[in-house]
Amino acid sequence: MAWRLVSLSIILAMWGAHAALAQASYPCVNDAPDPYQRGVSFAPLPDGRAWGSTAGVTVAADGTIWAYDRCGANSCAGSPLDPIIAFSPDGKVRRHFGGGLFQMPHGLTVDDAGNVWVTDNAAKDGRGMQVYKFSPQGQILMTLGKPGGGEAPDGFFQPNAVAIASNGDIFVAQGHTARGDKSLILVFSPEGKFIRSFGGKGSGPGELDVPHALAFDAKGRLLVGDRNHNRIARFDRDGSYLGEWKQFSRPSAIVVTRDQTIYVGDSESQSRDAAAYAYNPGCEKGIRFGKLEDARVLGLIPDQQPMSVSSTAEGVGVDKEGNVFGAEVGPRDLKKYLKK
Repeated sequence: MAWRLVSLSIILAMWGAHAALAQASYPCVNDAPDPYQRGVSFAPLPDGRAWGSTAGVTVAADGTIWAYDRCGANSCAGSPLDPIIAFSPDGKVRRHFGGGLFQMPHGLTVDDAGNVWVTDNAAKDGRGMQVYKFSPQGQILMTLGKPGGGEAPDGFFQPNAVAIASNGDIFVAQGHTARGDKSLILVFSPEGKFIRSFGGKGSGPGELDVPHALAFDAKGRLLVGDRNHNRIARFDRDGSYLGEWKQFSRPSAIVVTRDQTIYVGDSESQSRDAAAYAYNPGCEKGIRFGKLEDARVLGLIPDQQPMSVSSTAEGVGVDKEGNVFGAEVGPRDLKKYLKK
């Protein structure tokens, strides 16, 4: 009898752990309240230059706002301008670097040590499609991938995002266009040695098509913005599939704050033409947020400047006060949303 009770306890514990991981997926939420003021342009660029497209913004632990500008255009190919910029919380430029290095900066994150990680999503003339680790002062500390791209794991094809696990492992998501066969998550050691990959082209559980964003929660689970499937796919750190969420719409950006609030930027959804790009019936663009404990959408910052394809924030950052920063490709701006 005792062994039966022990076995039952183990089964119940396993069921409880599974249930905690398997929060339900709900229909897309469009009617959540908006507790933010209308977004306003956050900061001027160095030398008074105009913003180009940007899809990357993040807030470091010290309050520094890191963003990039695609050199006044939607590409930095051939430009000497510094695309990576650090701003103070009041919008003043602290430093900038990276001139002449990037073709198209794309994914941006800052690790716990303050180092800045940026992916280069395009290739031209044998350059690009690499992942860079910078010190906060702009010194290159590590480079992953071959110049101009290549086959995994030695090279990347359109690296979209980078995230750093609590043990220092480096996770890179690749595959941005119709070449969905290249949609992978690649994992490297803190020293840059390849460990494994997972994902791959497909629409089934654990398969991906344009993994556009990466974020870890406090339990080490990886959230992947599986954009062409209009869902967030969830994995453990070893790549085992845990489930999906549809309620946050079409994810271009994912941020998880220290209090385990998730913010998801949808810059693309359209419900009009089923044959057109970014079809996501019943979903509107905007920044949705909620608590990870139940994954329910609690709020929505709506798209305030609707455009045909890409508007509102493709990149999202959140400061300690809960103010939101949105990096925009179409409108070519970095906006700040203050709480009401």
